[in-house]
Amino acid sequence: MPSSTASTQKLPAAPEVAGQRIAIQGVRGAFHEIAARRFFGESIELVPALSFPILFEKTADAGQTDAAVLAIENSIAGSILGNYKLLENSDLAVVGEVYLRIQQNLLALPGVPIDQLREVHSHPMALAQCSEFFKKYPRIRLVESEDTAESAAHIVRHRAIHIGAIASTLAADIYGLNVLAPAIETVPENFTRFLAVRRRSDATPIPHADKASVCFSAGHQPGSLAQILTLLATEGANLTKIQSAPLLGRPWEYRFFADFTAFPDRIAEVLRLLDQKTTDLQVLGVYREGVMNDE
Repeated sequence: MPSSTASTQKLPAAPEVAGQRIAIQGVRGAFHEIAARRFFGESIELVPALSFPILFEKTADAGQTDAAVLAIENSIAGSILGNYKLLENSDLAVVGEVYLRIQQNLLALPGVPIDQLREVHSHPMALAQCSEFFKKYPRIRLVESEDTAESAAHIVRHRAIHIGAIASTLAADIYGLNVLAPAIETVPENFTRFLAVRRRSDATPIPHADKASVCFSAGHQPGSLAQILTLLATEGANLTKIQSAPLLGRPWEYRFFADFTAFPDRIAEVLRLLDQKTTDLQVLGVYREGVMNDE
């Protein structure tokens, strides 16, 4: 469907504010850091979290953070359903999004050749994205870890000459590792969508916002979801994402997470009409649509 945004010229995602404390999943050099700096600017203080639940805990605490960036879906692996549920049950609001081209690289200590590696460590999603590359090296054991950049840091801490890591070139630069093989992902068009979130008490209306993220339940009868989708189409909204999640204790009933774009002056009206057609509508955020490019 054609975009319903007001203009093809995109405004900056967010004004840079020096010293913001931004929570990321992972450590320095993670793809989350790249996304955080792209959205909030370079003058930020990173607050690492080794899991998404910990990230949400830190972001909820005004004493620890000002905002956070979290991955929500990947163009190859699909949605991170657990993060949708964490967002639904939190007091955080989506204030923006970043599309990041993910290039996976094989890293090792300087001077270590690939033939010397016995193991390669990384996040499960990164390992899955590079599975074809490692078919050429069946003797290398792939080991799951909590984070791509933490895998790189582990090599340096332990001077592990027989271990490699899959991570970003930023991680290679930060930890002084050599890139043995660049861009080893199986599918080159590999993008991850990240959401920028703030505490609702700190979130303010975003000028020119043309995208909304919502979750809702539909009536458990024929055609209920179709009516909701028809409403969006009739109002000129472009549905860009819909994801279902089972309702606990109610077999074969679902909660839906959806994103749509619309002209900025129509967003509020679309949400009002959507509230009338759905059950338990929750607006997760109204923000400006991100731009996907190859950078």
